[in-house]
Amino acid sequence: MILLIAILAGGTMFLLAVVMAYILGWANMAFHVEVDPRVEQVIASLPGANCGGCGKAGCGEYAEAVVSGELPPDGCPVGGEACAKKIAKILGLELDHSCPYRPVVHCGATYEDRLNRHEYRGEQTCTGSNLVNGVQGCTYGCLGFGDCSRACEFDAIHVIDGLATVDYHNCVGCGACERVCPRHIISMVPFKTRKMLAIACSNKDFGKDVKAVCKVGCIGCKACQKASDLVTVTNNVPHIDYENYNPDIMDSLQLAVDKCPMKRFLEVGKPSDKDMAAVAGEELPQIIEADFKTTVDKTEWHG
Repeated sequence: MILLIAILAGGTMFLLAVVMAYILGWANMAFHVEVDPRVEQVIASLPGANCGGCGKAGCGEYAEAVVSGELPPDGCPVGGEACAKKIAKILGLELDHSCPYRPVVHCGATYEDRLNRHEYRGEQTCTGSNLVNGVQGCTYGCLGFGDCSRACEFDAIHVIDGLATVDYHNCVGCGACERVCPRHIISMVPFKTRKMLAIACSNKDFGKDVKAVCKVGCIGCKACQKASDLVTVTNNVPHIDYENYNPDIMDSLQLAVDKCPMKRFLEVGKPSDKDMAAVAGEELPQIIEADFKTTVDKTEWHG
């Protein structure tokens, strides 16, 4: 009797296994989604940072968007041009020369340059302090609490003397700093050369009001706009036309730089080979290292 029960139980389990295998096999065929093999090839070509700089949640979504034609093959800021060329080859596309995008901080005022600045004891973030009136006189400039620095996974932006400063040697152009800045003073700019000119101010007020809150702010005099076709002043803030920006023809833009009374045109980026050659013969200052001694180390003990 026991043997018969065991046989029936085993047969039942076997029958259930066969039925379930059939159902799973049918479901696999019925709900199978054909995946373009190029998607896997594109994923393998990507750096795998999943930074979101391409506008998608991760590298997998970006790969699907590229293969479907939704996004271009040079949309990965971390992978750069080399990655774009691999993807273009996979898709059988011709890739035009593309420029890497890097962040520019449109503010040049350090703590010393900011007027009417008050002690802030609230949440030590730019997002939190931006909701409070009177943290500093300029309501457009960098708050300096480091939201951008914390958002960067590549250690490429730091707050120095209250001002967000990009380390272009580490920056990959993921755009995380731009996305978290509550005052939107960081923008992604196409770097057509290793160093680019940028406007280091975002204040939209008139000159008199700007001077009341900042020592170095743009006063909106429009001298730069009159000097160069590449500069347009909108709401008292100059903007450089990077679409037509040509590093080889900089005469008119250089004239705008020379005309600016507040010197708000700044060069940002990596130093060029010419810059490095110019300082090649200079002796570097001696590096001073801390010895971490305290007055206790010099105390004479008796007893």
